Amino acid sequence: MRRRRRSGGGRRRRAGDRLTGLLAAGALAAVLLAAVVEWLSAHWWIVAVLAVLALLAAGVRWYRWRERARWEAVRARGLRYGMAELDALHHTRFEEAVRDLMRRDGYRDVVRVGGRGDLGADVKATDPYGRRWVVQCKHRRAGAAGSAVGTPDLQVLNGTARPVHGADVAVIVTNGRVSGPAVAFARQQRLHVVDRGTLGVWASGSRPLWELLTALPPAGGPSGRS
Repeated sequence: MRRRRRSGGGRRRRAGDRLTGLLAAGALAAVLLAAVVEWLSAHWWIVAVLAVLALLAAGVRWYRWRERARWEAVRARGLRYGMAELDALHHTRFEEAVRDLMRRDGYRDVVRVGGRGDLGADVKATDPYGRRWVVQCKHRRAGAAGSAVGTPDLQVLNGTARPVHGADVAVIVTNGRVSGPAVAFARQQRLHVVDRGTLGVWASGSRPLWELLTALPPAGGPSGRS
């Protein structure tokens, strides 16, 4: 019984010590806060100068961001690629080039998603008519002399573009050739092929991609999106 009383007393003392410590810390914080407020009141001009400097720094950051955005828009409007330039790209940069060309044409929500696990979608975007585009890119370092894009590549696109990515327009883009059977399969499955010839016209900047392809779904897409 004595041990229990001593144990209870010890707990009460420890609780009292913690409370005392908290009260002391609170009092110290109040003193420091009062000292800071008093100092700021006496040196208000320093606060004003710091506020002005902060506003100037924010203004400079905003101006630089606006200039970058403006020059990026100018660059996008004037973006052009020659086929030799596209042939020399790494396949990742080729996907980025396709993405940038779509941005140039006025597509919205343009993202490059290529890589492992992309499920057949390297670039996704929405055109000005509300149609959702899913693009698979096939780069050939040898250009027209490289291996032809075949039916299996189109089958991958066909299997994922609409059911997985919600595409209204499913496209395969290559700087090389597309085999005859692959072209026939694309036509049967309502896929669109941008081969070397079409890519050359598109990359030169003469016309947007949707004007170079035929049998596109109506504006707003099959689902009626706008």
